Amino acid sequence: MELKADSNCSFIIIAIKLRILFDCVEGEWYILEKFKWDNLSIKIYADGANIHDMLNAYKTGFVRGFTTNPSLMKKAGVKDYLGFAREVLNKINDLPISFEVFADDFGIMEREALKIHSLGDNVFVKIPITNSKGESSIPLIKKLSGQGVSLNVTAIFTIEQVEETVMALNPNVESIVSVFAGRIADTGRDPIPYMKKSVELCQQNKGAELLWASSRELFNVYEANRLGVDIITCTPSIIEKLKKLGKPLEQASLDTVKGFNKDIKVLGYSIL
Repeated sequence: MELKADSNCSFIIIAIKLRILFDCVEGEWYILEKFKWDNLSIKIYADGANIHDMLNAYKTGFVRGFTTNPSLMKKAGVKDYLGFAREVLNKINDLPISFEVFADDFGIMEREALKIHSLGDNVFVKIPITNSKGESSIPLIKKLSGQGVSLNVTAIFTIEQVEETVMALNPNVESIVSVFAGRIADTGRDPIPYMKKSVELCQQNKGAELLWASSRELFNVYEANRLGVDIITCTPSIIEKLKKLGKPLEQASLDTVKGFNKDIKVLGYSIL
């Protein structure tokens, strides 16, 4: 079944009541009956520090939160940290947003965390599991969580780090445990056993939600969802792909060939 649309159409409509996703491709509408949002219980968070990308993700309707970090801010060219944070919070005030401390000294880190915490009720403070000297942040995590600060404990790679974090977090305060599954995979290790065990550990603390960080491809969303992970962060490119979930493989094949053809015309290559 096909429904015609203008050739410049580039948006999607999610028919909530019918649970059907319509995707506009090359001016033609396809009813993607295989895909249902109900199949995904995991929450999608957008990862980045470009305000334009963050607002685009916000408008999708399926993004449930946001994360940032110093490296992403550097890439986005952010010069004024607090100015950036306030601008984001002024435009997105109804979804959780994580902002990370910058200090390497735990005393200064604590003061930064309290400053960030004061920016808004929807703010989570990102604390790395260690500082750059390899010193554990667990004492600070326990102190801040005990004071009611919602934390996003980041840069976690090992099961031991997950265990320590879960034990340190106040169960009466909403917190996030970010395990870098994608970077674990980058070391040649299968992240699935790590994430499976992390799910079990986080379930022991009612305030802790497990986050699959550094996703590498759209299929990571399904892997994380199958394991029972609470949240997954997605880059702008993955979020764009999420808009096209369920595209017929035949259409994906044709679009790929069209892409090749478009590039060939631009390059002006000739074999004969």
